[in-house]
Amino acid sequence: MAGTPDLFVVCKKCGSEVSPYITECPYCGTRLRKRAPKIDRRAGEAAPRPQRRAVRPTLSPLRTNEIPGIRGDPTGRPNATYALLLLSLVGFLVLPFVADRDLGLVDLHSDAWKYVVPAFVYPNAWYQLATLLAIGVFGWRLELRHGPVLVVALFLACGLGGNAIAAAVNVDDYIFGAPGAALGMIAAWALPDLMRLRRGVEHDGDLLGALVIGVTVAVMPAVVYGASAVAGFAGLLLGALAGLMLLRTTDTHR
Repeated sequence: MAGTPDLFVVCKKCGSEVSPYITECPYCGTRLRKRAPKIDRRAGEAAPRPQRRAVRPTLSPLRTNEIPGIRGDPTGRPNATYALLLLSLVGFLVLPFVADRDLGLVDLHSDAWKYVVPAFVYPNAWYQLATLLAIGVFGWRLELRHGPVLVVALFLACGLGGNAIAAAVNVDDYIFGAPGAALGMIAAWALPDLMRLRRGVEHDGDLLGALVIGVTVAVMPAVVYGASAVAGFAGLLLGALAGLMLLRTTDTHR
């Protein structure tokens, strides 16, 4: 076929059969031609694709309900919420082997570790179920919206902080659990949607479900030993303040 090079050529000096696409004989070094023949592409053969430059990863714009520096992952796992629930379950298993008076938070003169450990200990299974249900559901939703930092911060401020406020008021014999964290997370999650509902703005939260779970946690101090109404109310207020900040920040970055 015209324009198609031979399968091989013979070197005139050493007689070796060599490729038609080289310019010098690899055996004796004799110059065969000035330049290699142009390669014709066969019919139907695809041309090589040009290599694309690697795209540098960049952060996408803030989505709805995200705040700067704290970005959620709707497809990720709520690991911080899982950790809080696991610690609370471990505390429930330890309680039968330790006296209540040795673990419960009493007042501001209690040991420093009692400001942390009693938040993961529940002397009653129903009290634990109601509180951990709220923390699990709304901590999970908050973590997917805003990331784990917010969930941990709310547990520290509303849960441990609410218990510390209750200890300062000193109206409870012993303080167990984290009702403040439960009510605080409910408030932080539901308040932005509640405010949007009042303004007629679309929201994606189940406010009725949040109300039912919140009321269940709130009435626990009336029927369960070790549940503090002061801790729950203090956590609710702190969570509401966090919800207002989330509302203002997310609405600003829409």
